[in-house]
Amino acid sequence: MSSVLDGVNRLTQLVGRNRLELLMFRLGSAQRFGINVFKVREVIKCPPLTKAPHAHPVVAGMANIRGRVVTVIDLSAAVGMPSIKAGQGNSVIITEYNRHVQGFLVSQVERIVNKNWEEISAPPKGIGHHSYLTAVTRVEDQLVEVVDVEKVLSEVMGMRVEVSEAIMEGCTKGSYTGHHILVVDDSAVARKQIMRVLEQINVSYTTAENGCEAWELLQAMAAEGNQPVEKRISMVISDIEMPEMDGYTLTKQIKEHPALQKLYVLLHTSLSGSFNEMMVKRVKADRLLAKYNPDDLAKLIVEQMDALPAG
Repeated sequence: MSSVLDGVNRLTQLVGRNRLELLMFRLGSAQRFGINVFKVREVIKCPPLTKAPHAHPVVAGMANIRGRVVTVIDLSAAVGMPSIKAGQGNSVIITEYNRHVQGFLVSQVERIVNKNWEEISAPPKGIGHHSYLTAVTRVEDQLVEVVDVEKVLSEVMGMRVEVSEAIMEGCTKGSYTGHHILVVDDSAVARKQIMRVLEQINVSYTTAENGCEAWELLQAMAAEGNQPVEKRISMVISDIEMPEMDGYTLTKQIKEHPALQKLYVLLHTSLSGSFNEMMVKRVKADRLLAKYNPDDLAKLIVEQMDALPAG
């Protein structure tokens, strides 16, 4: 287990170039699953768990980990597979998503693999638990399924999607219908959350499911040439980790393209830490915002829209 943790610590210091480091694990079967190393704090043997009253059925219990009370979710049950019993040599992956720390109970943690995002693809429709996956890849000729943790957490923990009245009152222009935003995220749950915010503040949008799809769309707009792209797209809101092309690479290509470099790019991510701040500066993104707080997102969008002429 210590070698896995050493690998996590080492790889979180790497400056990625359209690359993904996956921590592979199993959920009581031969099928391998993966989670982004940058979201992993540590991996531990399953500690004693305390059942919480009225908790979601897939919450295995609460654990005191280094002085912090952490909710431990049975990840197998959460994605519709047979439940994993706590203990019995099982492991807990401690992660940080969307400003919260939680643990995922898994049956076995394997190792870390380094992949290029171009080797990651959308999950095939035939997989029974397809809705809980954001991507798949192959390692040693075996399928590895990347879990949509944002969907799991949204179902288990709940997620506020309504913009507060205070923020809505701050929409000084009242309507932002002259603006249009490109939303790029591989998680359907994340896209819906952002779309809900945009709908509440009356901003129209186009969505893309990964950086490659967004890049093709933007290139096509640039090729038209009848109007500057920044006049048609007021802002790009992009996730960082996505199949085929990650948000860092998308941003870098936007900022290096003569017809696109004036676009305002917001990287909206569940990843956290100084590594990402450094990468934001390197690829010249305009802002980094941690997921997911509808008020923070709405406030930033409104401020940017107020600073721009409509249309």
